[in-house]
Formats: sequence, C-alpha cells, structure tokens
Amino acid sequence: MNAPACITPFDVAQAQLEAYNTQDLDGHCACFADDVVVADLNGAVTVSGLAAYRAKYEQVFADFPQNHAELLNRIVVGNRVIDHERVKRSPDADPFEVAAIYTVADAKIVRVDFVK
Repeated sequence: MNAPACITPFDVAQAQLEAYNTQDLDGHCACFADDVVVADLNGAVTVSGLAAYRAKYEQVFADFPQNHAELLNRIVVGNRVIDHERVKRSPDADPFEVAAIYTVADAKIVRVDFVK
C-alpha cells in the first residue's frame, strides 16, 4: 500500500526530527521502515532493521536526556532529504555537526547516510 500523497519526504524528515528532539522514541521510530538501514556515507552499515534502530536511540535518549538537534539547513531532492544539523548532547556540551541524508519510500525513512 502506498502512502498518501500528502505525506512528503519533507514531512517525514520533520516529524522524525521533532520526535527526536522531544525524545519521543515511539514517534521517532514510527518514521522509519521496518528494514531501515543506517550507514556512514560511503562507509559501513552501522544499524540494520527497526529493532536495532530503536535499541540504539533508546540508549541515546537514556544517555543524553537533554540531547537536541538544531536544523541548520534542509534540502529536498525527490525522495531524499538532506539535513545539516548541529547537535548538543547537553546545554554545556560542545556541539558537533552532522549531515543526515534520508531516503524516503512510502512515507517512511528506509535509509540514513550520515556525514560526520
């Protein structure tokens, strides 16, 4: 079954970011496909499957309860969304920047490639 046309790749990327920033694990994971793949750009796969993804972010949220990603820029090209983010693990932590390249199909993120 295909997703409704009103659910765009932009919408999915925005929903996962909002859920990430409120540490809503269920809402965050709802944006990802059951067979999601996370990898370093042009590198190794670091997470495969929603269960592993959920476990990883359950730990991230537990370890960094004040974690927050600030969206610096977003580019949407077809079914891909490229987010440039500044992440702070806590208010007094040094921020770091990442780019996340989300590939979206049927209103779910099926792949994330990170540039760190």
